[in-house]
Amino acid sequence: MPKTEEQCKQIREDMRSRILKNASLYFARNGFGDTKIGDLAKHIGIGQGTIYLYFKSKEELFEEIRKNADNKDQVRNLEKVSKLPLPAKTKIDMISADMERKLNNDEDYVVKITIVSQLMLEQEETLYENDLYKHMAKIIRQGQKEGSVVKGDPVYLADLYWGTVYMYALKKLFVNECKMVTRETLARLLEV
Repeated sequence: MPKTEEQCKQIREDMRSRILKNASLYFARNGFGDTKIGDLAKHIGIGQGTIYLYFKSKEELFEEIRKNADNKDQVRNLEKVSKLPLPAKTKIDMISADMERKLNNDEDYVVKITIVSQLMLEQEETLYENDLYKHMAKIIRQGQKEGSVVKGDPVYLADLYWGTVYMYALKKLFVNECKMVTRETLARLLEV
């Protein structure tokens, strides 16, 4: 029996999602320059032409991945935490617990944070103006005033924190049996 128009539409949406999910992982591991559409197709287990049915070029595919890999949700959550009437040490512990959970259990998040970090590094001149750094630096300043966070440039300390998260995201992608970072270790980066 022939498929209905709705079934065909669902099959197309599923294939597009499959391509995006697998391509995101592939780009995160290999970067844009080292990704070849033929190799990507083999990785996904589809023909190269199938990718071109959904995306005109590697650039268009990567642009779609780039749009999907924003960190707006993470920034919003960090902003909410920064505004809570809690000690900075508690806020840092909340953020660190969330990072531990996501790094250990959410491959999509690991891929997303890897791509977002790569994109942020491309914009070197504005890296430290990123809202992720600004909100973390605000929490760090609060902790420094309270005496619970080590002294030093808050933006540099935010960079140390997020750099560690990024490094463990990369380890999760590249190392089969790696020991993952814990919330205690992340929080310890900033503690007095």
